[in-house]
Amino acid sequence: MDNPAKDSGKKERRSFSRGFWWFLFILLALFAGSSLLGRFLGDGEFNGREKIALVEVTGVIMDSGDIVRQLSNYRRDAEIKAIVLRVDSPGGGVAPSQEIYEEVLRIRADKKPIYTSMGSMAASGGYYIACATDRIYANPGTLTGSIGVIMAFTNASELIGKIGIKPEVIKSGKYKDIGSPTRPMTKTERRYMQKVSDDVHNQFITAVAEGRGLDMKTARSLADGRVFTGKQAQGYKLVDDMGGLEETIQQLAKAVGIQGRPRVVVERPEKSLLEILLGANVSESLETSLWPTQLPRLLYLWLP
Repeated sequence: MDNPAKDSGKKERRSFSRGFWWFLFILLALFAGSSLLGRFLGDGEFNGREKIALVEVTGVIMDSGDIVRQLSNYRRDAEIKAIVLRVDSPGGGVAPSQEIYEEVLRIRADKKPIYTSMGSMAASGGYYIACATDRIYANPGTLTGSIGVIMAFTNASELIGKIGIKPEVIKSGKYKDIGSPTRPMTKTERRYMQKVSDDVHNQFITAVAEGRGLDMKTARSLADGRVFTGKQAQGYKLVDDMGGLEETIQQLAKAVGIQGRPRVVVERPEKSLLEILLGANVSESLETSLWPTQLPRLLYLWLP
């Protein structure tokens, strides 16, 4: 005999399943639709206004490829009159920050104006990038500065000893396993790694001095890892003016002779469904949460 209650339960489950997939489909359709509207309407695709490009540097800087690609393309595009670099980052890896910095210098060498607009934070590697641009705008409450270098190591030798593991290392140079988690660092090794850190720190100080028109003594006095508010940074000549993104765009447009509001061209990165639903960069969150356990690397990064 048929069981009406059982059949009813199956129908409810099928109905719920169909409803869930329809909801997911509608969600994705709305997201895609809003992206297209933003591209065709928000950016003024058909209004004929002169263009300024907006390149966003957000989150921890661990890879420079996409940002350098955007900057390089806009540098070569004759229709792009100028570029705004929107920085909202605590910094990140030394090498990626330097690669972006070098591309900014190429833009300036090609005589294409590029301004920085600082968001809530533009510290360490974020500031390193900004100081290469023609002009820096910050909000009074922006956190910036943190001109310094950090390189962290984990020493797990006591834990390894307690669980009965005895590491064996064969190496061809006395410094080859500096920072190994299986043993404490020697004084000689620490002095050597401090020299490495100091060299990269000096590269940062030189970039700040050259970018901001400061003498090396003044730049060095500000390069002790401190963070500043945007207002404080302006007093130290690390920032030019107070203002948000809109003010930066307006002032840059005026500087390149654009009448009225320019058309702002911005490339939005594609996000995974998980990132869309959570409203966050999942890979970046994992990167920062797992950072202490990763292989040591030189970082222009503010770690409060």
